[in-house]
This record gives sequence, structure tokens and C-alpha cells, in this order.
Amino acid sequence: MRVVISIGGSVLAPDLDSERVEAHASVVEALAREGCEIGAVVGGGGVARDYIGAARDLGANEVQLDQIGIDVTRINARLLIAALGSQVDPKVAHDYEEAGDAIRRGDISVMGGVMPGQTTDAVAAAFAEYVDADLLVYATSVNGVFSADPKSDPDATKFEEMAAGELVDVIADIEMSAGSSAPVDLLAAKLIERAKMRTIVLDGTDPSRIEPAVLRGEHSGTDIIPEGGDEPTYWAQ
Repeated sequence: MRVVISIGGSVLAPDLDSERVEAHASVVEALAREGCEIGAVVGGGGVARDYIGAARDLGANEVQLDQIGIDVTRINARLLIAALGSQVDPKVAHDYEEAGDAIRRGDISVMGGVMPGQTTDAVAAAFAEYVDADLLVYATSVNGVFSADPKSDPDATKFEEMAAGELVDVIADIEMSAGSSAPVDLLAAKLIERAKMRTIVLDGTDPSRIEPAVLRGEHSGTDIIPEGGDEPTYWAQ
């Protein structure tokens, strides 16, 4: 079973806490011991936003700001690599080919951002498509996909499961609302739809939730189910 796990920067490293990073690494290692081939994509989180805000005040343009964000995601990726030990490719993958080659060698591959204009949400979806992953997991700070941003709309309802096309429509509506944020961005949603990628969006602030989601499909987040998709055989236990 090949899995790509997207770990938000605000989930992995809202502050510099080695124990939190080690907890996420322990889950990745546990999945590898169960025979999973693992790719991980790490976001920038609040640290990236702080750097980007400072650089914007200094007059940096949008491409420069994106490059700063990418640098922060790669630093966060290095933190996860440091906690993973000998099973991981010691280099942060800078593109999908490097990441795919590492997985095919049997290594855990970790990457951050890739290019300006593309979030790590989209990187994870493209990475999963590139390596023909069986499952894509977004470990975010919210427990699934909601009809609106639950942080700004108390009436937002959570989807237990949805089709990829529905995900695109919901994310597009959320992103049109000023000040609202979605658990994955619109480009990522469109890539998930294109790839017909089985996807789970869950609350990853407690990393122990990731392992049962990957191995048994057990979680309280949202399942994004490809059109015509059957129950995965890797969950048939």
C-alpha cells in the first residue's frame, strides 16, 4: 500500500516542540513497519506566515514571498527527517521525480513546497498522483471538510463522505468567502478529482489518529471517494 500524508505546518510545528515532531515520525515509522510505502509533504504553518508577512512589509514581490514559504516548508521537512532515522531519504525531495525515486528505493520520502504559486496541499495531491498512491491523507487542524469555514461559521456542517467533484464545489465556495479558509485548497481538490484519488481529511493535531485511518479507514474526518470507487481492498480485514 502506497500512501502520501500531507502534514500541515501548523499541525507538525506550530512551535518548536521536538516531542510533537517525534510523535508524527512515530506514526510514519509504524505505518512503514506495517508495509506501507510512505511519502510525506510538510507545510509551512504559522512560521511561514510570519516570514512572509515580514518580507511583504519589506517590499518582496509575490514570487519572492512564495519562495520564502517554500524554504520554511523544507526546514519543517528537515525536522521530520531528523526524527525518522535510517528509514528515510536524508534529503528533502525538491521535486516529484526525486520523491518518487526515493519511494521506489524503499525509503520514506519527505518534501515541502516545490514551486511558487502552489501550496503544499497541491504538492501532496500531485505527489500522490505521480507515484500512483493508493491513499492520500491530509492531516490538518480541522476534523474534515465542512460546508463552510467552521472557524467563522458556527452553522457549518461536516461531510462524513463526499465525491471529489463535490469537494471541488465546496472548496470553491469557501475560497470565495472573504477571510475563510478551507482544509485543502482548490487546486488540490481539482487534482484529487482528476487523479480519482481516494483521500481522507482529518484532524492531525493528534498524530495517533493517522495510523487507524490509513490501515483500516477508521477516522472521524471526511472520506473523499472517487467516482465509481469501491471499498479499498487494503481495508478488507
